[in-house]
Amino acid sequence: MQVEHHDLQQEFPEFADAIAALKAGNAHFSRLHDSYNRLTGRVEDLEEHDMPVADFTFEDMKKQRVKLKDELYHLMLAYRAGQQSAK
Repeated sequence: MQVEHHDLQQEFPEFADAIAALKAGNAHFSRLHDSYNRLTGRVEDLEEHDMPVADFTFEDMKKQRVKLKDELYHLMLAYRAGQQSAK
């Protein structure tokens, strides 16, 4: 089965600089990023290996991933806005 990868850098290539800076300098972002990567890996493993899992569980994992991605995105936007105002 062809699995679409949801790596944060692949999802938001325009924020590569913000992702690198936030991972290095923001512990909250770094923890969220690690959680996002772990959850994404689990979802992709389930998809790739067509492993049996309850639909509710699978959908819940995807919803958690979207929530994490949204929070990470807002942190990246805030970082970018701070960079713009510092110029």
